[in-house]
Amino acid sequence: MPECIDSHAHLDFDTFQGDLDAVLDRAWAAGLSRIIAIGSGRGSAGALEAVGLAQRHARIFATVGVHPHEADLGVFWEGDPAAALPAAVRVAWEPVADRILASLEALSGEPRVVAIGEVGLDYHYDHSPRELQRELLRRFVRLARARRLPLVIHCREAEEDCARILREERAAEVGGVIHCFSGQPVLVELGLELGLYFGIAGMVTFPKLQALRDVVASLPLDRLLAETDCPYLTPVPHRGQRNEPAFVVEVVRAIARAHHLTEQQAGDRTAHNAIRLFRLPEGPLATSWGISGT
Repeated sequence: MPECIDSHAHLDFDTFQGDLDAVLDRAWAAGLSRIIAIGSGRGSAGALEAVGLAQRHARIFATVGVHPHEADLGVFWEGDPAAALPAAVRVAWEPVADRILASLEALSGEPRVVAIGEVGLDYHYDHSPRELQRELLRRFVRLARARRLPLVIHCREAEEDCARILREERAAEVGGVIHCFSGQPVLVELGLELGLYFGIAGMVTFPKLQALRDVVASLPLDRLLAETDCPYLTPVPHRGQRNEPAFVVEVVRAIARAHHLTEQQAGDRTAHNAIRLFRLPEGPLATSWGISGT
């Protein structure tokens, strides 16, 4: 059984509250050694939940951030999300943003926090004005640089803007992972240029996404992470069920097939990549790659 790390799990979501202990038991039984709990709910609530989980469970580590869906920070707005924001909305948003960023900056100093995220841009759903998404992403990159923590980046149908902001704000200084990577050439170029990792989720197992598997096969193995994004994106053969960390094993198997590796090798390699990116405490890794240190 290979060592595996689920590098992106939303364990604070309500869907896990009734059976989280059982979910974690299944994860450890499946061979997971660690889980990165993503704290990115509205305000600082998601981050507080993720950090609390990490403080209670030795094999869980946390991130802190605000998802782009929540970039309005609860400030009322209406109209075209791609349009320029009314000045009154921006004036109301600024003090809320300052307060939440200060809270997350303090929380990011907790020893169990290993990254800033999930942060980024989402122009598919446009749940928040794009102007505020872009501004909040800039501020989070600056926070990551101040704290010397890597970024967990969400980018959906906003590749050009995301790439521009990450370059302008010097995200390469701290690195990070393009979470839930779906194969876009712009993000391949950006990731390789800035030294980012690529988070491979359950989509890589979907029968119709051979193009994604081809891109994954072309990427350097030392830049791949395995993730679930649970409770979303349940991999084959578990489609129709709630996704959970134990299912990251299916992602590792898909990476192994794409790179013509054994499952042991793919698990060890992606686990080592997560340890290196998030600077996790070293644990026992299989010797098939001769991995030692960081």
